[in-house]
This record gives sequence, structure tokens and C-alpha cells, in this order.
Amino acid sequence: MLSPETTAVIKQTIPVLQAHGETLTRHFYQRMFSHNPEVQSFFNPAHQRSGSQQRALAGAICAYAQHIENPSTLAGAVELIAQKHVSLGIRPEQYPIVGENLLASIKEVLGDAATPAIIDAWAQAYGVLADIFIQREGEIFEEQEKTYGWQGFKDFMVERREASSGNIQSFYLKPSDGLPLTAHKPGQYITVRVTLPDGAVAMRNYSLSNAPGAPYYRISVKRETALAANTPDGVISNYLHDHLQAGDSLELGPPCGEFTLQMPEDPSKPLVFIAGGVGVTPLISMLHAALEQSSAERPVVFIQGALNGTVHAFADEVTSLKTRHPNLRTHVRYSDATEADRSSPRHDSEGLIDAALLEELLGDAEAAYYFCGPKAMLQHLYPLLKRRGVADEDLHFEFFGPAEALEACPVASH
Repeated sequence: MLSPETTAVIKQTIPVLQAHGETLTRHFYQRMFSHNPEVQSFFNPAHQRSGSQQRALAGAICAYAQHIENPSTLAGAVELIAQKHVSLGIRPEQYPIVGENLLASIKEVLGDAATPAIIDAWAQAYGVLADIFIQREGEIFEEQEKTYGWQGFKDFMVERREASSGNIQSFYLKPSDGLPLTAHKPGQYITVRVTLPDGAVAMRNYSLSNAPGAPYYRISVKRETALAANTPDGVISNYLHDHLQAGDSLELGPPCGEFTLQMPEDPSKPLVFIAGGVGVTPLISMLHAALEQSSAERPVVFIQGALNGTVHAFADEVTSLKTRHPNLRTHVRYSDATEADRSSPRHDSEGLIDAALLEELLGDAEAAYYFCGPKAMLQHLYPLLKRRGVADEDLHFEFFGPAEALEACPVASH
């Protein structure tokens, strides 16, 4: 526990963190990658270039300072980050590296304003936070060993690959040792570790898109292309699309993640899944599980947003589920339909997912919502659902990338 004096010093730094947090975190990452290049493989360069990683860390530091007297308030954020750390294989010995570079960055960015009292207070605060993460991550590693049979990375074989849309390839993966797979929790992700042609090692998280309990893991990878002329294409997604074939091997970490399906106790309470783009990948796994576990009296609604028909993923799979489960209602909405789309029965409407569509599909029914997609979609959808009066405990969502707030506040969310 921190002393009252130390806590008071931390709280005094909150205005500085709110004003200069991103400057500090940009400096921190640059410094750490320069002084400790061995940690670079744990980070996605695209998130560094976009600034989302720096913003997420700045928000997390500010939130910790704001809640320094009661860090248990941040239990949800701690769990999200701990799951991510375990997925990448981060171990206790990495924490001093982060701490040393963070404290050094505070000194170098704030200069004389970083008094010995401030540096000492943040050293103590970081130590407490590191201990919280190390303890929880140790528990997760043990849970993985007990549940899935391995920690770290294990060799898998690509059984087959198939196109799930014009820009998404699905890879079906089985353990090379032939041992059976334990069912993952619907919504979890795995980590892929690859050695690139230049010898660099890189890791990425991909949601498991298969029904839990299948004899394989399925990841469905969108080919990420450059959004601007001066930025590169996604390194790992393009490598998998261009090089990974049936019979090839791939290293995977065990399933991780806290964005998982929790079935409502009320057997008649509707479940609503809202997917945007490649955000459909964890939700399709949840959909399989929800239909398997629901009685015929529970309405299940699956709303899918896509740009157009060429990037509409899992269309046949969802249609098959709808045929087998009369309690499933689906709606596909294209935001930029082509002329060919308008003569196709594969979608139901055009535009963005809005209040009118939710009213049409659900009326005033109280439901549990699970949604996943790009940041812009979630920033649109979250307040829309709040205006519908959806209770916080019925809102379950995930960003793809570093977690950021959905509302205008300095506290990171997920």
C-alpha cells in the first residue's frame, strides 16, 4: 500500500498527465525501443504510427493516478491488459524495463518539474501496479496450463484455408502434436507468432471465429492495406494471406481475452450481436455458442454491418445457422452498396446501424448486447444504446487495437 504522502503526490500530478500525457508516452516508447529493442516484438508498429498505443497508455496512466487510492476500481482495465500481456508472453522480468524507461521519461520530459518527490512517488506507484499485474498474469498462465495444456507458444498445422470474404481469409489450425483441443470461451483470441523473411519475429492477436468445441481453431484474418500513401500495408496480415498454405506450420499461444459470452440467467432475455467489418470474428463464435446454449424461447438477433457485398464475411455460415435455428433473426446492412448489391438478396438494407433499425428488430425489449467493430462504429453505437436505456451490465464490447475511451474522458475503456 502507498502512504498518504505518496498518494497525495501522485494526485498532484494528474493535471500534468491530462495536459501532457501523450507527449510523455510518445517519448517513453521511443526511449524504450531505443534502449531495449528486444521488447519491440511485443508491439504492433501500426498502433505506434497511428498514435493509438500512446493515447491508450496515456489514458491508462491518468486513470491509475485518478484512482490511486482505490485501484480496484480499475479491475476491468487491469484484466483486459493482463490478458493481453499473457497472450504475448510477457513475464515478470519485463516489468523493470518498462519501469526504468517510464521514470526516465518523466524526468526527461518534465525536466526540473520532475522533483525527487515526484519520481520517488511514481516509482512506488509503478511498483504496486506491476505487482498487481504480475500476480494476475501468473494466475492466467496457470489457468492456461490447466485448461488448454500449454503456456507460451505451440506448433499448429494449417489444415486448410478458405476465403470468408473478398478481404478475409480463414485458416483452420490443428495442433501438430495431434492432441485434442479444449473448447475456448466464445469471444477469446489467440496469438500468432511468425518469423518473417527478414528474420524479424512478430506477434498479433486474432479472434477465434469457430464454434467452441470444434476439433480445430479458426482465425479469420483481414488483409490490412495502407490507409495513406506514406504508411505500409499490415505486415502480418499480408504475410499470412500471401504465404500461409495448407500443410504449413504456425506458432500459437493459448486462448486469452475477457470479452467473452455470458449467457443471461433469464432464458427468455434476447441476445443481440452487432458486428462491424472484421469485428464479426469474435461474434460469429459467440453466435454459435449462444444458439447452442439457448432454448427456442430466447430471441437471438445478429446484426451485421459491412461496406458492401465483396467484404461481407460469413454470409453462408450465418444463413445456415438461421435455417437451423428458428429463434435467430438476422439483418445485414451495407454502408456503401454497389449496383450489383442492390439486385442481390444477401443484404437487407443500406446505411449505418441506427435507432430505427434497433426499434424495428427489438422494439422496447430489454436485451443483452455484444458488439465489436472499428472505433468509429463503436463511438456511434455506444451512445445510441445508452439512449435506448440499455443498462451498463448489458453492454459488452471490444475494440480491435489498443483500448480507448468511447466517451470524451481521459480514462481508457474496453
